[in-house]
Amino acid sequence: MMSPEQIKYLKKLQKEKKMVLMYQIIILLLLIITWEICAIYGIVNPFIFSSPRRIIKVFIEMLIDGSIIYHIWITLYETIISFALGTILGIIIAVILWWNNKISRILEPYLIVFNSLPKTALAPIFIVWLGYNSKSIIITALTVSIVVTIINILNGFINVDKEKIKLIHTFGGKKKDVLKKVIIPANFSNIISTMKVNIGLSLIGVIIGEFIAGKAGLGRLIIYGMQVLKMDWVMMSIIILALLATSLYKLIVIAEKKANKLTE
Repeated sequence: MMSPEQIKYLKKLQKEKKMVLMYQIIILLLLIITWEICAIYGIVNPFIFSSPRRIIKVFIEMLIDGSIIYHIWITLYETIISFALGTILGIIIAVILWWNNKISRILEPYLIVFNSLPKTALAPIFIVWLGYNSKSIIITALTVSIVVTIINILNGFINVDKEKIKLIHTFGGKKKDVLKKVIIPANFSNIISTMKVNIGLSLIGVIIGEFIAGKAGLGRLIIYGMQVLKMDWVMMSIIILALLATSLYKLIVIAEKKANKLTE
């Protein structure tokens, strides 16, 4: 049973949460209304900046003919595949580098250099190798996220409390026992945090790939809209990307909460 003070505190937290959400909605509505008014009265050029009303109209038109669903699906599919590959391969490589310190020291400068390279410069190379298809876009997205994943997770592995590792060794445990019983459990929150970053980076990588090699997808829609001066398409795609990124992030947060409940 909770005490009256605990109940009061929880009610206060709920009230604050609702207040924050309300203010967020109010700010969003004010931005949308201001944007529309500025477009109506010519404060901003609606041809260049579009307007909420024009975006909604274009979205409904593309929703009816099914084209926007197709573009969203292509981007979402490529993002999920690149995210899954980046996370799985990143964790595996981080484990290998933690397991063998010599390999880690040898590869460290290459990881730093590869992470520093602008991925827009690498994308054309993958396109030449793999062609104008989803493979080259997924690989481009993978290069954006995988090194960050490796570095973040490896740093988490290295910074685990040394006393816990010594305790495993004291009871006759081997390196695989340290990995399973100390390193991985201690880095659960770090892995989740890396996944939260990784999903955004994967989406960025997919859009970069679609800019250059996409035949469909929101990135392709943005580039094509710019080329034919259909800024309504561009602004609509950007808004959808923002909603998509937020939704994917929220899904990972929900998965994190469920995983925490299972481990409690």
